[in-house]
Amino acid sequence: MNTTTSLTALQVMQDAPVIPVIVLNDVAHAVPLARAFLAGGIRMLEVTLRTPQALACIEAIAREVPEAMVGAGTVRSASDAQAAANAGARFAVSPGYTSAVGQACRDAKLALLPGVATGSEIMRASEDGFTELKFFPAVQAGGVGMLKAWGGPFFDVKFCPTGGITLQNAPDFLALSNVVCVGGSWLVPAQVAESGDWGRVTRLALETKALHQ
Repeated sequence: MNTTTSLTALQVMQDAPVIPVIVLNDVAHAVPLARAFLAGGIRMLEVTLRTPQALACIEAIAREVPEAMVGAGTVRSASDAQAAANAGARFAVSPGYTSAVGQACRDAKLALLPGVATGSEIMRASEDGFTELKFFPAVQAGGVGMLKAWGGPFFDVKFCPTGGITLQNAPDFLALSNVVCVGGSWLVPAQVAESGDWGRVTRLALETKALHQ
């Protein structure tokens, strides 16, 4: 069980302009990848629960690289949330939102960035007390224009757009007043882990420092 000091969702979002979205297939890659991100100034690491090795990777990072803040992505159920917390995750990111997932994350002391793509989903999450949200899939669901439109009725909500975000379009999202950070998979090119080119990850992380936040 996660017994470390709790983070808030806003703290997760404010730490850097980009939260890397990480898919890991080999536990041996988890620790060097986390250290590469730290060297580039990024601490919040979202390891998605899309592979059988994901929880073991979260556990390895939490144990071996405690200065990183490892979180679990693709959290779709209460059992996902509990398993992530047991592995040492500090925060959770979900592709959508249900009250069961929200409550499970509260019970497990995991900061949660719930996924939303419509006004009704924002209202549902807000009713349960979540006002820092993941806009997903951002580009496919309306992109910058949608976020601008939401700025009026949902003036008190902050977003982390994820899905289709690149180094090239990230500044357009980060320039919006209701966007705190973005989620991006470009920071972990598919071939990096196989080649062990952790220096490339550090260089990509450092590039995000030039992004407006």
